[in-house]
Amino acid sequence: MMKKYGIGTVSAIAAAVCLAIGTAAMAEDLTPEGGDRAASKDGAVPAYAGKQSPEAGWEWGKIRGDFWKHKNEKPLYSIDASNVDKYAAHLTPGQIQLVKQKKGYRMDVYPSHRECQVPDFVAQNSKANASAAKLDSTGEQLQTAALPGVAFPQPKNGAEAILNYIYRYRGEAMEWPTGITSISPRPGSNEGIDSIGPQITYFPWGKPGKTSPQDVDQLSLAFYFKIESPPALAGQAFVQRQFFNKPSETFYYFPGQRRVRRMPAYTHDAPLIGYENQYLVDDFNLFNGALDRFNWKLVGKKEMIVPYNAFGMYKFKEKLHDVATPEGIAAANRRYEMHRVWVVEATVKPSARHVASKKVIYLDEDSWLALAGEDYDAQGKLWKVRESYPIPVWELGGACDNQPFVQYDLNNGRYVFDSSTIGQGKDLRWYQQVNDPRFKPDFYTAETLRSVSER
Repeated sequence: MMKKYGIGTVSAIAAAVCLAIGTAAMAEDLTPEGGDRAASKDGAVPAYAGKQSPEAGWEWGKIRGDFWKHKNEKPLYSIDASNVDKYAAHLTPGQIQLVKQKKGYRMDVYPSHRECQVPDFVAQNSKANASAAKLDSTGEQLQTAALPGVAFPQPKNGAEAILNYIYRYRGEAMEWPTGITSISPRPGSNEGIDSIGPQITYFPWGKPGKTSPQDVDQLSLAFYFKIESPPALAGQAFVQRQFFNKPSETFYYFPGQRRVRRMPAYTHDAPLIGYENQYLVDDFNLFNGALDRFNWKLVGKKEMIVPYNAFGMYKFKEKLHDVATPEGIAAANRRYEMHRVWVVEATVKPSARHVASKKVIYLDEDSWLALAGEDYDAQGKLWKVRESYPIPVWELGGACDNQPFVQYDLNNGRYVFDSSTIGQGKDLRWYQQVNDPRFKPDFYTAETLRSVSER
């Protein structure tokens, strides 16, 4: 079993441990995605259990949490301003600051369950990647790998670890019949932004089987989003294509101009249109896009209290602002557990520019999901705090994903809540495989965007 390393452990030591694990040891001691099977010494992190099916009767369209077998569990304890220092060793700096800064902020901690799983073809590809996956000459882009699968089950550096997250298994496509991006009000105001509309994401390499970046013409992801409300933003839409080996392409439709425009600089720390500079392109889903402006360090592995099995964030029939309150996401909808995570630290390169001088991201050992993260400003001060809310996705054979997430700005007190269906009446949907014209590469073009947006 791997030895655990704290925040201060240098990445070279972590890499040496990873390289010392042979194929036989991986099969016996590690999960299909590279996590330690064994429990922690104190039992706070249990042994890996693997796939657990939903209770009988679940199908898409029903509330997922109602069919989770642990749904009736009670918290083991709660963390608030009165006791946060007691648990600080297992919390991120951002979590500690949220508890101390936000009045009434609470984290309810439940028994831990390690039930993230992947289909057999993903596990087989991950095993092959242990020796076959490679980065390109920059060390920042995936050159070859068997997908869908974990490219680097035992990463040697921070770039490999974060690419495991970016190229995690999410099926071939996802759809939000109606998605919500909510920006909390400015201090002293009660008017925020609730941007609502359909969105879809397509992963051409995500279908069952074995696919390489070359097999899909280097297309790693394609995204479409249209805003239907509020009136000030209604009609806007965009498509984006991200690639394994080159910068992304984005086209945006502006209804006032009735024009589609190419957005060559819609990457990295560019503000997303319509959100009052509260939301940057690479803020999305804790980190999104190219790695090239940062140096990525694999700090090590640590036992931490993180969001997990957060079915309360998928209750699409609840009222939006009962969950997304003026102060933040309601404690009753968040769930925390003790898990082992990889800690990755990204420091902006001396030759590059970014509004954040440093990012820290915490990756789940069992799923490679980014569960929490922080940004530090140009002066090195803690600035933004992020959390995502993972669940096992039963239509993907128990693979876990983490679409809803929140980002708190500690300086101005506002927050972003995105990729949710709370209050929208229909659930987010994952497709293991799908035959639909919207999930083909040629849908994500300026011509399609113009046609769809002008209807």
